[in-house]
Amino acid sequence: MDNPFLKEYTSDKTDEELVKRAQNGDKKSLENLILKHQPYIYNIAWKMVRNPSDAEDLTQEATIKIITNLASFKMNSSFRTWAYRIVANHFLMSKRRPNESIFESFDKMAQGLEMTPDHPLTDMEQEENKAFIKEMNYSCMSGMLLCLTREQRLVYILGEMFNADHTLGSEILNISKDNFRQRLSRSRKDLFNFMNEKCGLVNKSNPCRCHKKVTFALDNKIIDSKNLLFNKSEYAKFRSEIKGDADEMMDIVEDKYSALYGQLPYKKDFDKKTFLEDIVNDDHIKNLMNLN
Repeated sequence: MDNPFLKEYTSDKTDEELVKRAQNGDKKSLENLILKHQPYIYNIAWKMVRNPSDAEDLTQEATIKIITNLASFKMNSSFRTWAYRIVANHFLMSKRRPNESIFESFDKMAQGLEMTPDHPLTDMEQEENKAFIKEMNYSCMSGMLLCLTREQRLVYILGEMFNADHTLGSEILNISKDNFRQRLSRSRKDLFNFMNEKCGLVNKSNPCRCHKKVTFALDNKIIDSKNLLFNKSEYAKFRSEIKGDADEMMDIVEDKYSALYGQLPYKKDFDKKTFLEDIVNDDHIKNLMNLN
């Protein structure tokens, strides 16, 4: 399959060309190399930890590790495999973030949903609050991802949301293809089983509906009406950004369930222009890479 991590970048140079030039001190090539992969690193981080600020920190930390180790990269594998293995290891080994304690198990999330009072909205009210209801939907689904273990979460994000097949996924995580398939299968089943039992979007017999929870979420500042985290017009969707060419999903996973995660937001642009500049202009990085 085509590599879903190499789609529509601004640079016309290959990774190998950019790496060689960066290793020889070309600052612009280093910038282009990082810009080429940064959106994917950030969006993996965002889905891993849910909080955009934490995701920026993780992205910057992982990027620094890639740059500081770039001089030792010997081209024995693709840059993609080498770099994303660093990213995956960093995400798995980094300190736990506050959100990971809030949504640490499906049982805990189920209890939270049951304790959240329902405030059903009329059809007109649902139309008026459509953006907030969608935010509630995205927020809840992001919380479900955090109910998986970190390892399951990363496998699911790579294999299901980014459509990495077992060859690419196993290369990044440095595990066997069979192991990757098994872990992905388990992650899919765990998420599907919870959604099939609790989520009204997947199983209409379930009483939980986003529009019933949104009033409580707004009143208690769980959703900030003036600063939505997920449902912004400038965000794309995973399904439109990531090429769909994954292995055939297991029969137990319904198309609708898969489509829901394909609709989660994908952030293409970054708020801070200095995000990359802070890294490549750091004295330690400049000296290490002999940048000019």
